[in-house]
Amino acid sequence: MISIFDRIRDVDFLSLVIKLLLACFCGAIVGLERSSKNRPAGFRTHILVCLGACIAAVTSLYLYLGAGLTADISRISSQVISGLGFIGAGTIIITKKMTIKGLTTAAGLWTTGIIGLAIGSGFYEGGIIVTILVLLTETVFAAIGEGIQKRPMYAVELLYTDKDSLDEVLRFFKDKRMAIVNLHIQSLEEHENASYSAEVTLRGGIKAQDLLIQVQQMSGIVSASEIWE
Repeated sequence: MISIFDRIRDVDFLSLVIKLLLACFCGAIVGLERSSKNRPAGFRTHILVCLGACIAAVTSLYLYLGAGLTADISRISSQVISGLGFIGAGTIIITKKMTIKGLTTAAGLWTTGIIGLAIGSGFYEGGIIVTILVLLTETVFAAIGEGIQKRPMYAVELLYTDKDSLDEVLRFFKDKRMAIVNLHIQSLEEHENASYSAEVTLRGGIKAQDLLIQVQQMSGIVSASEIWE
């Protein structure tokens, strides 16, 4: 460990002030990057999470060292980690295209809380290093991730006459190595030509227009159209 931090690892007023200020600073660094991208959990949220986790860790140490209570000093910290999961879950949303957004923000909030716990426990080196790594992950590594080619996802609506027709279409999708993300089927009572309707969410490398042309030529398919891309 770095010896310069040895004098401020104890539970006293100076250590408390330094820990809280450092937690505030580390939370602010991570939060600034999230705020710059208009994420739901931004500057102030990350500061509060880091500060709250920090004081929780300090309180655990105080109860054991300062107050002399024979308590499990890791219990408060473990509850903080569990609580951070609920906070992070509030930033995760599922769009109409069945894609998930907010996972990076949720993970960042959870990690920021752990940084606060590390700083509050006197593990300054770990908290500072992880703060730097989180910032690199959300900036430099984000640019690398955006450059990775992803398979397109889109949804199609099928109108067909019988169940065998849908089975044939689904086999066709699998033969083309397309992943079926979601499937919703309903019967039609007032349609003249079709008996069933199916909404299929797909992920694959085939363009939607090329796929629809082939599906419309299959037996029992009344129509095939793209819902969203």
